[in-house]
Amino acid sequence: MSDGKRAASAPWIRTRLRTAPGAAVALAVLVLVTAFLAAAFPRAVDAYETKGLRHDIRLADAGRSAVEVSRPQPGLELPREQREAGVRTPELRRIGGALGKALPAPLRADMSSVAYGVRTLKPVLATEPWLPRPDTVPPQLSYTAQTGLKEHARLVKGAWPTTPDAVTAGSRAVRGAVTEETAAALNMKVGSTLRLPTAVGGPLTVTVTGILAPRDPGGSYWSADPLVRTPSLIPDPASPFPQNYWTGTVLLAEDAGPALLATATEPSLFWRFPPDASALTGPDGARLTAVVNSLESGPGLLKVRAIAGDTAEVLTGLGHIVQANARMRDAISPVIAVAALGIGSVAAVVLVMTGALIAARRKAELALMRSRGGSLRGIGGRLLAETAVTVVPASALGLLLAVLAVGEGRWWPAALAATGVGLLVCVALPLRTTLQHIRPTLHGAREDMVSARPSRRRTVAELTLLVLAVGAVTALRRRGTSGGGTDLLVSGAPVLVALIAALVLVRLYPLPLRLAARPMARLRGAIGFLSLARAGRSSAGGALPLLALLLALATAAFGGSVIAGIGDARDDAALTAVGADARVSGKSERATLPDELVRTVRDLDGVRNAAPLRVEFGVAMPETAAGGGGVDDSGTDTGADSGGDGDAAGARATTMVGVDPASYTRLARTTGLPDFPSGLLKATGASAPLPEGAKSGPERVLPVIASPAVAARLGNEQHAVDTLSGDFKVQVVGTVERVASLASTNFLIVNSASLEQRAPTTLLLTGAPDPGKLRAAADGSGEEFVVQLRSEERARYVNTPMQAGAERIYLAAVAAGAGYALLAVLLSLLQTAPERKTLLARLRTMGLTTGQGRRLLAFEATPQALLAAGGGLLTGWATIVLLSPGIDLVPLALAGVAGSDTSPVTLRADLWSLALPAAGVVALAAAVAGVQAWWASRRGSITELRAGDSR
Repeated sequence: MSDGKRAASAPWIRTRLRTAPGAAVALAVLVLVTAFLAAAFPRAVDAYETKGLRHDIRLADAGRSAVEVSRPQPGLELPREQREAGVRTPELRRIGGALGKALPAPLRADMSSVAYGVRTLKPVLATEPWLPRPDTVPPQLSYTAQTGLKEHARLVKGAWPTTPDAVTAGSRAVRGAVTEETAAALNMKVGSTLRLPTAVGGPLTVTVTGILAPRDPGGSYWSADPLVRTPSLIPDPASPFPQNYWTGTVLLAEDAGPALLATATEPSLFWRFPPDASALTGPDGARLTAVVNSLESGPGLLKVRAIAGDTAEVLTGLGHIVQANARMRDAISPVIAVAALGIGSVAAVVLVMTGALIAARRKAELALMRSRGGSLRGIGGRLLAETAVTVVPASALGLLLAVLAVGEGRWWPAALAATGVGLLVCVALPLRTTLQHIRPTLHGAREDMVSARPSRRRTVAELTLLVLAVGAVTALRRRGTSGGGTDLLVSGAPVLVALIAALVLVRLYPLPLRLAARPMARLRGAIGFLSLARAGRSSAGGALPLLALLLALATAAFGGSVIAGIGDARDDAALTAVGADARVSGKSERATLPDELVRTVRDLDGVRNAAPLRVEFGVAMPETAAGGGGVDDSGTDTGADSGGDGDAAGARATTMVGVDPASYTRLARTTGLPDFPSGLLKATGASAPLPEGAKSGPERVLPVIASPAVAARLGNEQHAVDTLSGDFKVQVVGTVERVASLASTNFLIVNSASLEQRAPTTLLLTGAPDPGKLRAAADGSGEEFVVQLRSEERARYVNTPMQAGAERIYLAAVAAGAGYALLAVLLSLLQTAPERKTLLARLRTMGLTTGQGRRLLAFEATPQALLAAGGGLLTGWATIVLLSPGIDLVPLALAGVAGSDTSPVTLRADLWSLALPAAGVVALAAAVAGVQAWWASRRGSITELRAGDSR
């Protein structure tokens, strides 16, 4: 310039952002959502593992979770004064404080519930005449002098136990207190006295001065040793007859410990530290197990003995609690890893597809820059800077939102995940764009999948990936998936199967198009031929959208099948426990239901069917049939019922169920249990009902439906059985796998009308009766009956934070998979949207109507959508078949519920989880095509057909 000044140039990044703000905002939103999901996943896993560990420790029995240090009384060789000083409160407090500080991290004690003192290990026989003796056996009492009594109890009656004078080993009178429950059960009151024999001199007299009520009965102070709070009636192991006696604990004054040294009760010193779970996190589980092992028998025990004495021992069940939590975590982790790797792969592919779309839209612009001398480094650098301006803040914001949304969890895995998302986009977009312009290119012919011949390099690359994926799947199938822990090969099964399917389907896709194009060319209409011709056009990266769809559909199908399997397992477990929608039974096995109760319950609103059952356990099998104990041909353990002397005892015992055939078969069909023709148990001939008061004779032969295990032992012969319902012979006329309300595999089903004693012990109901009215009817009979509801039993299986957290992650994975699948469809259609609009504009100048344009675009999108839907169905089914042998859904569905059936629950393909996502892809493709045709019809042909346009 003449004035020597350089021409001003607009900054590249600002210019590009102002030119295409919509694309920049869309990319930022996509990165924000992906970074949020990537960062939230590890924090969500940490959160449910942390809550699960704290939940298991807090809900465990205090006697198991507490860490207790104990040692015997000071040695008899020590001077009396030294022995007494060793059990006084100041010395116990000093040792307790030192032990609390010495606990290694991450183990921390809840100092508000710490208890220490002196207790008797050997119960003392209490001979006072006013104490209760249920079976003429006097009670046995323990005594403890522990700290913190006033802080953990409130005085109900009397006065707190104190020590007015210094208590020594020679003292013969101390004061104590008992809880309300102990006082009520053992007839104690304020002023009651108990005597303990001593080694020298008279007995030690304990005067009860107060009745206490625990402030927190479920806390460690009162629950670590339940006898401190509640006495117990236990059987006498030394008696040849069934005799019970009371046992309980008397709480002595805090400084009364020296008085116990003179007794023969084996006094012991103890320090009990309940764990503080509030600071524990999920990753602390392994360290906590190591710390507990060290305290029990390792370097930690040496430190404890250096503080508390050489004879000190550490007793705790905390290690077993943490190990059980770790086993559940290890069982859940592989299932969660499948969802994580699947959704992560889908997200990565969709991000790369976004880069491909941006590269396609800017291909002409960058080709012009390249032809005018632009270097790849300069173009790539500008693209990197332009991308980083929007991607880096979006990634940081996604990380911040994930940290705020998921409060508990480590920050560095989330930071790495969000950084990985941002790095992938920042690198993939410039790299993808610049690689297309290594050599300057001119506008050429269109790319048709029908006629295109892939290059040799691409063929070799695809074959290499295909061989590696097939080899990995083959190795996975041979090795199995049940090795335990998280395995990347197992977790990557959806990715491997989707990769194989994508590579194969992309190569096979032109074949049906080529075959269908020939007959379409002979038809008079142009829509069919044009749609197939358009469907054959694709970009060079046509496998990428298909891979994204297959990954998303496979992951969504796997996640949906897992969720459906969990629900089915819980429903089946609840049905096994209850037997129907509701059950009414006696508290004891032999309690029968009165006829009036059965009629009242049957007439309640909401009851559709009532099936009375007479269940009799422990029915002796015939000696001729009992020899088949052990394991039968079907692999059923015939000793499951006995709990006695192994196989022989199991073969001689079974359960007899008397039913009304008509009502029971209706109930079985309603609940989905195996049923049988009611005519098989028809009470006619030899099995006809007995007259009132008549005795059943051994000559009567009753037809029975047996379990496969029992049927294999009985065969087709008649066998005599003796039951509480009568003596008769049985002959097997059919088999069923299960019977309502029984989890046993050894049972016989008979017609209750043929029994001598027909009164039912259980009433099974289907329908939706009002729980309050049902319980009121049961309580109004004058006896105690138990009412169980299937819905309440089902609700018990959704309680642990680890299970609930894993389910939420899978629900989020299914939703994210569906969202990314829809986004993949949109991106693939948007990539060719300009060509479609131009095509419609040109065809409208030739007479194409709006309706024909909509059909054209819909028919064009149909082949790709059907390919993705069919491939997604196949990929999802193959993934489930591949992984199901090693996946057990019990940890997710039933673990942690006492009394639940823990038999393996295998993963099965869920039809809705397979079909709905695939149908959604087809519907979305059709909807987008219709909207695009409608939008194009609103714009004039002149707007789309510009002079010099190369489209």
